[in-house]
Amino acid sequence: MVRLGVNIDHVVTVREARRTFEPDPVSAALQCEEAGCDGIVCHLRKDRRHINEKDLYGLKQKVRTRLNMEMSVDPEIVDIACRARPDQATLVPENRREITTEGGLDVAGNFEKVRDVVGRLSSAGIEVSLFIDPEPEQAAASKKAGVNMVEFHTGRYAEAFNAGGDHMKELGCLRDMSAAAIEEGLVVCAGHGLNYRNVTPVARMNGMYELNIGHSIISRAVFVGIKEAVKEMKGLLA
Repeated sequence: MVRLGVNIDHVVTVREARRTFEPDPVSAALQCEEAGCDGIVCHLRKDRRHINEKDLYGLKQKVRTRLNMEMSVDPEIVDIACRARPDQATLVPENRREITTEGGLDVAGNFEKVRDVVGRLSSAGIEVSLFIDPEPEQAAASKKAGVNMVEFHTGRYAEAFNAGGDHMKELGCLRDMSAAAIEEGLVVCAGHGLNYRNVTPVARMNGMYELNIGHSIISRAVFVGIKEAVKEMKGLLA
């Protein structure tokens, strides 16, 4: 079965709408684990628009599955990651004007910087993944940078699916790139824009290790509760 990582950032988005103390992301993470998820994902951004350091350390203390910290290559954030030591760090691009992460990390165009951050995080005992577009040059650069895992950005596929466009073309691209990356010895994960309607074709790709999903699960939780929302998504990955 494909693993499910649940991104709990948007639990904190609700909290920060009132700048109060609830809902608590740590409690949400524990309920996701009780429902059967395989890992918890959080993104500590430079602007701290949702997850903050207190949340990160609380998650590190309480999460019993696997804590995956999404992060930029900003030196301040790298320092925090090395102190907090999540199980995994996933390097992503970050733009303060964006609503959410837009596109994959340009590893090929920023190779030396990415390689240096990968080395530092790895030396701290943190497994590192790179969030990249499904493109050959990015996968090749990721392998060269020293990682054993990549997460393919599924935004183009999800957007085409949701808009009634040619999502099969994008799905084929994802499938071909996943197969090529696996052939090169990389563990392949995927995420971004995946929801209850479009996730199954991606989950059924040969060799897919893990899908990381946040907004759709948290949105569904408004109606059915977070445990049920996680269970429903897990069912689609079977």
